[in-house]
Amino acid sequence: MDAQNEIMTGDSLIEIIENQIEDGEPLKVKETLMRLMMTGHSRAEAVELMACALSVEVYDVAKNDAPFDHDRYKRNLDLLPDMPWAEDE
Repeated sequence: MDAQNEIMTGDSLIEIIENQIEDGEPLKVKETLMRLMMTGHSRAEAVELMACALSVEVYDVAKNDAPFDHDRYKRNLDLLPDMPWAEDE
């Protein structure tokens, strides 16, 4: 299996979120982490929730050969801890 066809694991998504937090890009990720922690979520829970929002975009890119939708990613981060996209399944 080549790198382009590999399935992204939860650990990979969490690593991406951690990198985004460290890099401060997009800023919305760091803001979301702070907001979720201020509302009672542990850091680990907050990162896992954000990985769920990221997975929506990764799935769309893989399934539909679509570009990563940064605006939708930011909107989904704003919705956390609610995950209305999970109800679409």
